[in-house]
Amino acid sequence: MKKLQNKVVVITGANSGIGLATAKLYLEEGAKVVLSGRRQEALDEVANKLEGDFITVQADVSVPRDNARLIEETTDKYGKIDILFLNAGIAPVSPAHDISEEHYDTLFDTNVKGPILATKEALPHINDGGTILFTNSIVTQKGFDGLGVYSATKGALRAYQRVLTSELKSRKIRVNSIAPGPIDTPIYGKMGLPQDVVEEMGKGFAQQVPLGRFGTSEEIAKSALFLASDDASYINGVELEIDGGLSQI
Repeated sequence: MKKLQNKVVVITGANSGIGLATAKLYLEEGAKVVLSGRRQEALDEVANKLEGDFITVQADVSVPRDNARLIEETTDKYGKIDILFLNAGIAPVSPAHDISEEHYDTLFDTNVKGPILATKEALPHINDGGTILFTNSIVTQKGFDGLGVYSATKGALRAYQRVLTSELKSRKIRVNSIAPGPIDTPIYGKMGLPQDVVEEMGKGFAQQVPLGRFGTSEEIAKSALFLASDDASYINGVELEIDGGLSQI
């Protein structure tokens, strides 16, 4: 039997990168998938390339009413939820002396408020014994210039995950997170930096990784499948670093 046969999955940030790769793999493993993203045109594009039982829902995780609508449309279509994968996130760069209130609010609204409120909306509909999975980052373990606020959001999310793990123990809902290192995803093109700067930054990251390269979205998706499946039935409250060893040395 496929690993996620008939499981109902919600994935935020699913129109590209890690979210899209995970959606594809989950569908291959028999899941019913709700793909959410901010841009309808991007969702329409990926929908034309996917096979399986799925729907798309345009929603911005930083907007509370969008989170409520995402869960409502999911339950209207599929009933209960088995796996909630809160993957959406942004990483614009700003050095400490340039951080603005807008930069701070934008990052915390998307990377912290969004997942927390989406979880709140979903909890009454998640089956006991289900799974909640977050996309975090190794930036909570290493300092990268210009990513101060981004790192703070991921640290806050990790702290929230620990409490959530405890609060949901009576329902046997497992709460885990993946912490990617440098991954070849569109997020680097959304940092607000010139392309040549992004390319140089990428080379620098790759040189720090013991395996000497960026990871791929597909490699992250395989870990997301493991943590969401019964293969990880006794894994709870962990953050799994998927970074080619970068955070370990």
